[in-house]
Amino acid sequence: MTQAILTRFEAARSVVRDAAALAMKMRPAPGGPQGTQKSAQDWLTEADGAVEAFISERIGTLFPEDGFQGEEEGRTRTGALRWVVDPIDGTSNYARGRNRWCVSLGLMEGDTPVAGIIEAPALGETYTAVRGHGAFLNGQRIKASPVTDTASSLIEMGWSNRVPPGVFQQKIDAILNLGAMPRSGGSGAIALAEVACGRQDGYLEIRINLWDVAAALVLLEEAGACVSPFLRDGGLTDGISILAAAPGIADAFSRAVGVSLK
Repeated sequence: MTQAILTRFEAARSVVRDAAALAMKMRPAPGGPQGTQKSAQDWLTEADGAVEAFISERIGTLFPEDGFQGEEEGRTRTGALRWVVDPIDGTSNYARGRNRWCVSLGLMEGDTPVAGIIEAPALGETYTAVRGHGAFLNGQRIKASPVTDTASSLIEMGWSNRVPPGVFQQKIDAILNLGAMPRSGGSGAIALAEVACGRQDGYLEIRINLWDVAAALVLLEEAGACVSPFLRDGGLTDGISILAAAPGIADAFSRAVGVSLK
């Protein structure tokens, strides 16, 4: 199956590149948000549907026996190998013409992530990983941060309107009590990729979905980061918490915010 995965990965790089170019072409100009607001800070743009449909059609033509699951349309095809896409991760940024958003495409063999591509075209960055073959940013191998002191760490936390009031503040307070510098950037996939490449030392989101993390999980594993058992604990079917961290601060971060790594 390894050669089949590598073949798909190489083909998917071209598909994601073209999908990212389509998203760039459709991106709104900087300014007030353009799109439909589904709920507080949860946006849907025309590009979300168009990019997902583009990827689905291309992948379906190349690999008709594969399954496919997207954020917008759900699981539309089944197969032993399944593609999972978030067409625009960071839509709230995208809808305002900001740069921190990406196209995220993961490949799963059964319930195991085996390859991932995260392309952030407005940033000029492409993260790639195949299980057992390393993780890369723009072709250069990456690894998690060597930081061991939480007082030297940079930790991001994702915000969601699906989290009960007060929980975000509680967790941010716990991060601050570690002496860490908190961030919130609006794209879970990019945040996880940045843990993989060592730009930041940890990421927490209380509720996140499979399409947000399918590609990033491979990056994190190959880069040597520590990750909570997202798939085992229900992430295959529901939105649940995820914690990812550099090994040197993972245990302290986990204890502080109450998200287990085991």
